[in-house]
Amino acid sequence: MLVCLLVFKTCVGGQKLPGWVRFPHIPAKIFVSIFYKNQISTRSHIRKLIKLMDIKTISKFAACGGCTAKLPPGMLKESLSKIPKFSDPNLLVGFDNSDDGAVYKLSDDIAIIKTLDFFPPMVDDPYLFGQIAAANALSDIYAMGGDVKVALNIVAFPENEDPSILAAILQGGAEKVQEAGGVLCGGHSISDTTIKYGLSVTGTVHPSKVMQNNCCRVGDRIILTKPLGVGLITSAYRIGAASNESFNEAISFMQKLNKYAFEIARNYNISSITDVTGFGFLGHLNEMVDANNYSIQVSSYNVNYIPEAERLAREFLLTSAGQKNRNFLVDKVKFEGVEDYIQEILFDPQTSGGLLISVSEEDVIPLITELNKLDQASCIVGEVVPRLANNIIVW
Repeated sequence: MLVCLLVFKTCVGGQKLPGWVRFPHIPAKIFVSIFYKNQISTRSHIRKLIKLMDIKTISKFAACGGCTAKLPPGMLKESLSKIPKFSDPNLLVGFDNSDDGAVYKLSDDIAIIKTLDFFPPMVDDPYLFGQIAAANALSDIYAMGGDVKVALNIVAFPENEDPSILAAILQGGAEKVQEAGGVLCGGHSISDTTIKYGLSVTGTVHPSKVMQNNCCRVGDRIILTKPLGVGLITSAYRIGAASNESFNEAISFMQKLNKYAFEIARNYNISSITDVTGFGFLGHLNEMVDANNYSIQVSSYNVNYIPEAERLAREFLLTSAGQKNRNFLVDKVKFEGVEDYIQEILFDPQTSGGLLISVSEEDVIPLITELNKLDQASCIVGEVVPRLANNIIVW
């Protein structure tokens, strides 16, 4: 009771969530052990809680950042159902497709891709934050099969904050747009109590080469192009529970553009692409499933993740966003003998995560071989199979 009272009085941002995951700024380990009476004593709960309350190094800019700040998928689905459908023969991909961006055909040879993404910081360094937020926004263009052309800044920034922080954020973002081969040409800013940054991006693609996220073919293999665990690592680091080495590794992956993996993959027989962000590996893989025609089997042993994420998941140092992902997918994913810590890694929300690529069986080995020449570990994680009872089966 003492621990519950302390949590209630000291946690900011409490929200109504199923079960024990109620306060996103306190590690789930505390709640699991309170309600399920597992390994830890009540005294150690209090020590852990006091440690969290006393930490002075948590950045005021990194309270709940990155793609962990996304609204839950169930809430989005319900809200989008209220929007009227738009009928236009040139709208190739709209918001009703749960895809990574919208695609509008301009001519027989050119379609434009439109996407927008922004979020609060998940790191203290404003320059790195700008780079990560931009890389995350640019990724949607590659997930739709296109090339980046034009970007606009989206900024929320406190008026009383140091303007050099804003300058560093914008510099980091602009350099990533430049690396992507695009042009940054303006944007919009507002005064807000919390920092938020991102991009509205326009890309181009041939209308016949649009990549959607749910057009896989039975027999295709699924490739993941970046390791998982970013959400676990960055959240734990803010409370002093993850190492500098793992945190820096997570940052290096979040900074990487998916441009390079896509430019390799587009030369092979691929059928669908999406990127892994706030809904986690399983959430975005679920969007690749056509519930009428096929399911996807996942080999959890083949999934790459940042090594320290395993320890954090075993110790229940989880995120509330990961538990929202689990709750949404409870009747869509079936686990067969998969340990709990692996499940948590697969549900973990990613920021600027890798691509999920559906490629033909004949091309999977040449593609994975070429991808693994990049400075990021790609892996073959699953197979598209004839329709089963669940969208995804993990073993």
